[in-house]
Amino acid sequence: LMFWSHGAQKLLGWFGGFGSDGGTAELLSRFGAAGIIEFTCGFLIMIGLFTKPAAIIASGEMTVAYFWMHVGLFNASRDGSLWWWQNGGERVAMFAWAFLFLTAIGSGTFSVDTKLAERQS
Repeated sequence: LMFWSHGAQKLLGWFGGFGSDGGTAELLSRFGAAGIIEFTCGFLIMIGLFTKPAAIIASGEMTVAYFWMHVGLFNASRDGSLWWWQNGGERVAMFAWAFLFLTAIGSGTFSVDTKLAERQS
């Protein structure tokens, strides 16, 4: 739900919107692409549909965000610190690891994936 809400913020302007003006992110920008991934994968993970593929995509996005936006590999405004206590990347790192964990374990008992599997067997 938290991940999905970040996507809704960027794409739809909900929950205070995106940026200083509270609007939406430009769809063909890096923030627009992030919003699409967050909104779509967040929703899929939330209901438990295609959990493993959605989680690996979400984990990848958060890994890229950590190194791009927080470490500053392609962002000259950052000091290049790998440490989350210096670069402010705790939330992004936690999302990346949580989604990687979901990639390994899959969806839970009450997920759409499980209900579909039960129906097929």
